[in-house]
Amino acid sequence: MSSRNKVDPTIRPALLADTATLTVLMDIAGEGVPNRLWLEMAEPGRSALEVGRERARREEGGFSYRHTTVALAGDEIAACLIGYLLDDPYDLTGLDDMPEPFRPLVRLEAKAPGTWYVNVIATFPEYRGQGIGARLLEIAGDRTREAGAAASSIIVGSWNAGATRLYSRCGYQVVAQEPAILPEAYLQTGDWLLMTRSLTKRTSS
Repeated sequence: MSSRNKVDPTIRPALLADTATLTVLMDIAGEGVPNRLWLEMAEPGRSALEVGRERARREEGGFSYRHTTVALAGDEIAACLIGYLLDDPYDLTGLDDMPEPFRPLVRLEAKAPGTWYVNVIATFPEYRGQGIGARLLEIAGDRTREAGAAASSIIVGSWNAGATRLYSRCGYQVVAQEPAILPEAYLQTGDWLLMTRSLTKRTSS
């Protein structure tokens, strides 16, 4: 399908059978960092994607199909949204024991307690520019309201200008930032930005 063709996605909860595709989308959202993490976790003879798929198949956890909504173009998954409520109060116990690259992200999460947190939003390249990301952010607003939260939150790298513009258009504002600690092989540098959107914010036309 040409990227110029508009799609009207079908939205549904993720299924257990979707987890292999969700693993790829998670890695796209993390710009390859999840794959490197899963590879470190993999036992000899197992691939990184096997580890990622196992984690997506869990019934609980930040990366679980149970917390995921997918957008379909025809019969194919085009994008996904993974989100959930952050604890309030947010417990930072054990922060110093976490891998160093994750600490800035956790510190930012702690600054948005009780918000509905968009952990992952990702679209396959051939479906970008079709409004699917904005549609999923509308759904994030619905989930925020259903959960009784006052706001939704998301973290994005300052180097990801396209995503930052999308979130801003959809009513998110930068409220805090932390220097990103990225693997040596990672070409990007900058800050992690915490953006929040209150329920009173509306998506711009």
